[in-house]
Amino acid sequence: MAVTDAPKIVTTRFDLEDGHTLAGYERTGGYAALRSALRTSPAAVMGEVKAANLQGRGGAGFPAGTKWGFLPPDVHPRYLVVNGDESEPGTYKDRLLMERDPHQLIEGVLLASYAVEAKQAFIYVRGEMAFAQERLAAALNEAYAAGLVGRDIAGSGWSMDVVLHWGAGAYIVGEETALIESLEGRRGMPRLKPPFFPAVKGLYLQPTIVNNVETLANIPWIVTNGGAAFAALGTEESAGMRLFALSGHVRNPGVYEVEMGKTTFRDLIEAPVLGGGMRQGRTLKAFIPGGASAPWFYEEHLDLPLSKATVDKAGSMLGSGAVVVMDDTTDAVKACARVVRFFAHESCGKCTPCREGTTWLHQILQRILAGDGRWSDLELLLDVCDNISPGIAWPPRQTTICPLGPSAVSPIASALERFRPEFEAYIQGGRHAAARPVPVEVLAGVAGR
Repeated sequence: MAVTDAPKIVTTRFDLEDGHTLAGYERTGGYAALRSALRTSPAAVMGEVKAANLQGRGGAGFPAGTKWGFLPPDVHPRYLVVNGDESEPGTYKDRLLMERDPHQLIEGVLLASYAVEAKQAFIYVRGEMAFAQERLAAALNEAYAAGLVGRDIAGSGWSMDVVLHWGAGAYIVGEETALIESLEGRRGMPRLKPPFFPAVKGLYLQPTIVNNVETLANIPWIVTNGGAAFAALGTEESAGMRLFALSGHVRNPGVYEVEMGKTTFRDLIEAPVLGGGMRQGRTLKAFIPGGASAPWFYEEHLDLPLSKATVDKAGSMLGSGAVVVMDDTTDAVKACARVVRFFAHESCGKCTPCREGTTWLHQILQRILAGDGRWSDLELLLDVCDNISPGIAWPPRQTTICPLGPSAVSPIASALERFRPEFEAYIQGGRHAAARPVPVEVLAGVAGR
């Protein structure tokens, strides 16, 4: 087991008492990248980000520089929107970035806005993150007072405004078009794509770039050190460093910045300087590699590198960077039901398969746990899953506008594939045990997924 000694990028000020202040940030090199960039062209900043191959850190993993390039030329106004609505269960890395180093995010916002020639940016923060909102508000006030945001930034002649906005705590606004709907004052519900691709028809139906907090927090380092230096970290497929929020049954839960592609799940979970291994000497049962919406992984996946391409190929995703570890004491049926309950509660209701299907899934699981399960419920669970996400495969196909519906399918498919006897035990011990069970071949379609 080896943990690389690659330099930290976005967490270097986490241990500084004044790292969240303008004085602390500038003392450690803050805003030097902005002043340097303003002496060059927007195209130069764009070029460095493209050279870095910085993949989005919010879930989809789409390269930031390529995404910026989708903006139609010479169409203004255009906007930058920061997705700070970190709502995926198990994910809490962006919250720490906003609380401990808010100026790093603000500088990243300014650099990205300069690169895409946006004159206004919106930082959308999850409603429950009151401390993050306070830290960002204080940092923005400091930056405005210092002439680093607003008119004629740093005497460059370039002007830029940043608006801090917080939501009401809805999971669905983590989806970029639903976030835009919320910013415009409407209920957060996803838009159809096409025609509402944000780069073409985004905020106020103008060209808009939506980036995640961690993605933008990397930009100052990239501009200072060059895109090639960032791309040299990690691997060709997964460049740079990345934050992972490790939680669950490990000795040292927390947020860790590790090198992509060269660090494995085993390193993250077991290394003494990271997760420290399973709690109380227990053994691993399963882990979720990329937030609650990701299919589960097991012991045989521990040596997979933290690489988007590798994890995708193995049948799951790095997603939001949340790794949730479950030991051998975990009740797989209860764990599955808890995740499904969350998605059923957070469905916005716009799409019938998600609105109705996630609720049905939750009710069936609750029936099984209560001792009222029927043998036919196992087939019924898969049938409802198939109506939400046809084929119950990964990457998922969907009958919904956004991926929330298929997110509820992942834990059920994972748990039934690996831990079907636990579901059967609940039914066998319940009130309907005498009923004839569904033949195994009916459920065979879930095997291998």
